[in-house]
Amino acid sequence: MKTVSLFFMSVALFAQAPSLPKGVTRGPSVEGIDEYHLDNGLEVLLFPDPSKETITVNMTYLVGSKHENYGETGMAHLLEHMVFKGSPKHKDIPKELSEHGSRPNGSTSYDRTNYFETFRATDENLKWALDLESDRMVNSFILKKDLDSEMTVVRNEFEMGENNPLSILIERVMSTAYLWHNYGKSTIGSRSDIENVPIERLQAFYKRNYQPDNAVLLVAGKIDEAKLLDMIQGYFGPIPKPTRVLSPAYTVEPTQDGERSVTLRRTGDVQVAMEAYHFPAGSHPDFAPLDVLVQALTTTPSGRLYKALVETKKAASTSGFDFQLREPGMALFFAQVRKESPLEAAHAAMVEALHAVITNPPTAEEVTRAKTELLKQVDLELNNSEQIGLELSEWEGMGDWRLFFLHRDRIGKVTDADVLRVARLYLKDSNMTTGMFLPTAKPDRTEIPATPDLVSTLKDYKGNAAVATGEAFDPSPKNIDARTIRGELQPGIKMAFISKKTRGNSVVATMSLHFGDEKSLQDESMAATMAGAMLMRGTTKHTREQIKDQFDKLKAAVQIGGTATSASVNIETTRENLPAVLALVAEVLREPAFPEKEFEQMKQARLASLEQQKTEPNAIAQISLMRHMSVYPKSDPRYVRTTEESIADTKAVTLDEARKFYKEFYGASNAEISVVGDFEAESVQQSVSKLFGDWKSPKPFHNLNREYKAVEAVNQSIETPDKANSMFFAGMPIDITDESKDYPALVLGNYMLGGGFLNSRLATRIRVKDGLSYGVGSMFSAPTKSNGGQFMVYAIAAPQNVAKVEADFKEEMARALKDGFTAEEIAAAKSGWLQDGQVSRSQDNELMHKLAGERFWDRTMAYDADLAAKVSALTPQDIVEALRRHIDVAKISIYKAGDFAKKP
Repeated sequence: MKTVSLFFMSVALFAQAPSLPKGVTRGPSVEGIDEYHLDNGLEVLLFPDPSKETITVNMTYLVGSKHENYGETGMAHLLEHMVFKGSPKHKDIPKELSEHGSRPNGSTSYDRTNYFETFRATDENLKWALDLESDRMVNSFILKKDLDSEMTVVRNEFEMGENNPLSILIERVMSTAYLWHNYGKSTIGSRSDIENVPIERLQAFYKRNYQPDNAVLLVAGKIDEAKLLDMIQGYFGPIPKPTRVLSPAYTVEPTQDGERSVTLRRTGDVQVAMEAYHFPAGSHPDFAPLDVLVQALTTTPSGRLYKALVETKKAASTSGFDFQLREPGMALFFAQVRKESPLEAAHAAMVEALHAVITNPPTAEEVTRAKTELLKQVDLELNNSEQIGLELSEWEGMGDWRLFFLHRDRIGKVTDADVLRVARLYLKDSNMTTGMFLPTAKPDRTEIPATPDLVSTLKDYKGNAAVATGEAFDPSPKNIDARTIRGELQPGIKMAFISKKTRGNSVVATMSLHFGDEKSLQDESMAATMAGAMLMRGTTKHTREQIKDQFDKLKAAVQIGGTATSASVNIETTRENLPAVLALVAEVLREPAFPEKEFEQMKQARLASLEQQKTEPNAIAQISLMRHMSVYPKSDPRYVRTTEESIADTKAVTLDEARKFYKEFYGASNAEISVVGDFEAESVQQSVSKLFGDWKSPKPFHNLNREYKAVEAVNQSIETPDKANSMFFAGMPIDITDESKDYPALVLGNYMLGGGFLNSRLATRIRVKDGLSYGVGSMFSAPTKSNGGQFMVYAIAAPQNVAKVEADFKEEMARALKDGFTAEEIAAAKSGWLQDGQVSRSQDNELMHKLAGERFWDRTMAYDADLAAKVSALTPQDIVEALRRHIDVAKISIYKAGDFAKKP
């Protein structure tokens, strides 16, 4: 489990708003988000968005790992898990979440914990979600028997993090930078505290913090605000205001008085150098120019760290981020360095680049670029009510949701002088945690300012003017087909357009190019991969940096890449910017420059990423299973390489080979483009024809899909020394297509075996009952026009528990194949699966990809409607007989990777 333009009407209708329910008072409103308060202290935020056919209910509790006492580390996160274990009115929460087709989760951070579910917008679902959150707010069971099983799940999540040296290094740096404040302790907690926390302390922590006066309820999506307030008062109003008084946090981290150091020695294949600085609270005015400073230093490829380390080949990659928290946080900068390169040189170059910010201040161009990218991210978030509904949890944890808007405004006002001022104030050696300690005769220390008084800071804050809302859109297959404009453009581009009003005039688009056939693509996989990766690294007209800057100015999130058989483009932008974005995308696709320097940098980054996989249980087990089930010769583009083969091929491939592949294969003779959102269909059609109409593919295309071939079942264990977590993968090929008679039964059967939210047979047994795994599930896929179906199961677990995971898996599979599923299980699964499909079609990004896939196969949404009807009509006998025909436990191959030789 896990971490704006809004409505014009919010101010205009304020005076006309209906009278509030008894016990509800109105708070401030900013850009379409309205705040209310119940008498018991519950804060309520409502965010209507009629353009969504979904509703998100997000409950944030203002308690996180910061609030844990001695012996309680990880308690807030452990409690996050426990609150899914049931309450008097909702005894099986995972089952209910699946039955309502919701997309739920929870997350814990330093300052807050949240729980959310996104579901189809119906009164029934909304009442259920409000009833669920109100009941588990104060009535969750929090039982010893549940703690005994869930503790091992959380411990497994802890072990999963222990496998990642970068993650552990961040923990070590934070714990070294903070001497006393709890921000220095990781949210996951100490293993000993996770294993030994008494149930009484967990129950006391829950009763103290999970109360209405310490919570914020946010509901976003297709809602009727007046009607919803009555519902909220009905469900939450009866909860009494607690008599206890929460003690304010009073620990203040003392000013750092000199460089600190930490060294981590663990198994791994990539070195990391890291620098960290104390920053003020996220609500402090200095944080906006600091945010801009961090962006200017870390963005790729224009960031100073990238230029100083990656372009000079001292590091394979660089990155960084800041912790924007309620109390003074941190900024971290790091570089990943391959083992064959000296870490000391990279570390020295990073320190030099950070120091140089003072002597060579960020230019106006750098500051503008950083601000543009940060504000673009804000604008894209604000166009998605579901996303912003979750994002506001972070700002509530910081002290007030309106800080999100205030911080945006502050970023917009940041100047070059502001960035230089904060760089001088905070980027000091005495405020830095590094790999060495150097005494100094004259300490130069940074006094971190106090957390601002938010009452006075936000007293008169109103935010910007709101923007237009979107239309209510029916995501049924019938309506989608009715609204879809389909056609074909020269030289062979199939199109699928849905033009509709959206929040913030947002629009998403995807384009796929298909090329080659089995014969022409022989031995071309690596050249094709590198050619696709080079597309965004410069054109004949613009450098990589200029391309990124231009997309940022256009408020566009764009990904372009390619594989051995296709290239793809994904776009998220706004109506007014779509034509310019398409033009730049066409330039990237049609005029790549293949600069040699970028090619070498890309190879180094790819090698560093691959070398990380060499000792990772997840990659080792998954690749091993996929190789076993995919029986193609190495020359075939469907061949699955080992990590070592990928490293060798990456080292061997040349820039000329990548250029040659592009020249011989790329074109638009076999392509699809799908656009969903606020755009003018005829204009976009004309643009696409103008930009791509004469771009013909040099070679013929024939789709390469998986073909079924039976393989002998194997059971292998692979040793990965010094890894606290292990990986279990099981699978078998299945002779089936997505048009086969048994396909609907296998879809629902798989959903009950390993789908849903902690409610499947495998999750209930392995995670919930036996507490062996943090993550467990199954996957079933069947291609179109080809019979290469696959069934796979995965689970993460401590190495000493993998044998039990395997035994549980076999027993549950055998039970399902012998006895099938109950009518009650099937009814609940049908409801959950169908509603999940509705939620998926309500997301423009997912709908866009679905339409593109349909155009490739010349299908319409009638296929989805037909599949839904067939799933709805399934009987228990249909499902168990289909499973028996296609799945045999004795034919399933199993691969396990972990440190099995080490004694627990």
